[in-house]
Amino acid sequence: MKRIVHPDRQGGAIIVTVALALLFLLGFMGIALDLAHLFIVKTELQTAMDSCALSAAQELDGMSNARDRARNAGKAAGNLNRVDLQSATWNGQGIITDTDISFRDAAYQPTNSDAAARYAQCQRTQAGVRMWLLHTMGAFAGTPATYPNTGNVLALAVATRASAQTTCPIPVALRPKAGGTAPNYGFQVGEWVTVYGNKIPGSGELGWYNLDGSKSANETKKELSEGGYCGTRIGDTLGTPGAQTTVDTPWNYRFGIYKNNEDPSANRPDFTGYSYTATNWKNPVPQNAFNGTPAAGSHPSAANYLIKRAAYASFDDTGTSLKHGSQIVFGNQNQLNSFKDLATPGIGGQHQQHGYNRRLVTIPVLNAGNQVIDYACMFMLHPLSGPKDDGHLEFRGNSGALNSPCTTNGIPGASAGPLVPVLVQ
Repeated sequence: MKRIVHPDRQGGAIIVTVALALLFLLGFMGIALDLAHLFIVKTELQTAMDSCALSAAQELDGMSNARDRARNAGKAAGNLNRVDLQSATWNGQGIITDTDISFRDAAYQPTNSDAAARYAQCQRTQAGVRMWLLHTMGAFAGTPATYPNTGNVLALAVATRASAQTTCPIPVALRPKAGGTAPNYGFQVGEWVTVYGNKIPGSGELGWYNLDGSKSANETKKELSEGGYCGTRIGDTLGTPGAQTTVDTPWNYRFGIYKNNEDPSANRPDFTGYSYTATNWKNPVPQNAFNGTPAAGSHPSAANYLIKRAAYASFDDTGTSLKHGSQIVFGNQNQLNSFKDLATPGIGGQHQQHGYNRRLVTIPVLNAGNQVIDYACMFMLHPLSGPKDDGHLEFRGNSGALNSPCTTNGIPGASAGPLVPVLVQ
């Protein structure tokens, strides 16, 4: 006898089959979406660690306080990144701290020595990354404990300093002294050199030069702000810009001096804004404000840059008065009247939180045809009161020297030349 299957029973079987298939598909979708979430967090966290390691390595100059400076620079750069679907607070799981940054020597062994530290390592585990769908699936299936509701992601980066194929100096260039040859081109380490605001420099002088070869005043400003052309090589011909109408603003950011309530976390200063002129630093040539001892008659607050950097001093030393700082440095409290604010000094201040070595700069050395023949390391001495002011920098030697305090940006891979931070892991 033929069995007749009622249509309603067939429909019920199909519903059960579809429901089971959907549950199976939802499981795969949960795996895909939650793993994609973990992958995104991993990518964001790795970017933060890379930024941390590169900025930390930039400070490993073998000098005092190098590791402290490296930690501060690493945290400042790494924490500018957002992690866990671009969360500013990293989804409440915390951001980079001192314990996430460590150092290794030339043999890649852990070290607690400022002089020996050659590699900066940033490592962090982002805990508590939400596993949304898998956990929900487990609850739906009655076994939520089988599926974790959070996961952990680890990222690690290691960086050091190495010689560059290309580099990103500031748009100021040096002319050798008459008869001066490499490596120091006739200059003494510690000697002050004038950068002229409104003239073509002669032998033994500094002047403004666009790295991209143009004459654009806007490009000069962008290059000084580290947002313009990057990739200068030996043999490049630099351009002579027109009027430097706005260079004083990005120049002064490096001293923690601001015109219109700018944010130091975006317009980052050096670790110190304390400045040097013949008014407050009375030393004869070579003046050596970088690591020298102030001569008799110098201002009572005067101490060399390394000391001020370790103290995170402001332009006003321990204060935040632009006028008082101007009186110390220039002997004129109204020297910087077009500017308004200072980065705050000391432990926990904005020079410590957001600073890195922005006053130790790489400078192209030019021949008579405006072609780059080498690079010098120089120290920016004081802020500018206007875009056409003359400034002064202190010569600190050839930037390719192993003990050079200067690190720039660019493409690594050369056997000699200016030092740049480079990821090795």
